[in-house]
Amino acid sequence: MSERRPVSAARRRLLALGAAGLTLAGCGFRPLYAPRDSAATASDPAIRSVLASTEVALIPERSGQLLRRALQQRLGRFGAAAPTQELRVSLQFGAEPEGFRRDGTATRTRYTATASWLLVSRSTPPAQVAQGVERAFDAFDIPDNQFFAADFARDATIQRLIEQLADDIVLRLSVQLRAQQKA
Repeated sequence: MSERRPVSAARRRLLALGAAGLTLAGCGFRPLYAPRDSAATASDPAIRSVLASTEVALIPERSGQLLRRALQQRLGRFGAAAPTQELRVSLQFGAEPEGFRRDGTATRTRYTATASWLLVSRSTPPAQVAQGVERAFDAFDIPDNQFFAADFARDATIQRLIEQLADDIVLRLSVQLRAQQKA
């Protein structure tokens, strides 16, 4: 003979949260930190086609080249037909020392990357389709007497910032395009 234990209040709350999560999944709810593949770009073919027909304008300097390539990969622009939109991006970096030794030299640097973007049509005259500003923050430690390690850490930080900005720009652009479709 098995004995039945009463269900605790904590267990009931947990079961209720699970049921609420299943209910929200049916209405299009998606968690904030869900994988990017399930974002608006992957689920809507109309938005994917608009993104694929978007050309990324040249962005100056090496970090701009890296951001342009990351955006092209996310937009699916390689090998696509004639573009109907152009994405214009300006990129700025700021560096701020955070940690200090007793002699006043920095031991940690925080980078801030800001990308202002504008999507315009290639019609005559060009019409603004969407715009936004994305920011990303990251930091790295400056090791003692290891200059190559410091350079490598800085380059890796900039690469992470560029990848984050590219993800954020494409996601925000997808959200704005979806809102325009529904309007």
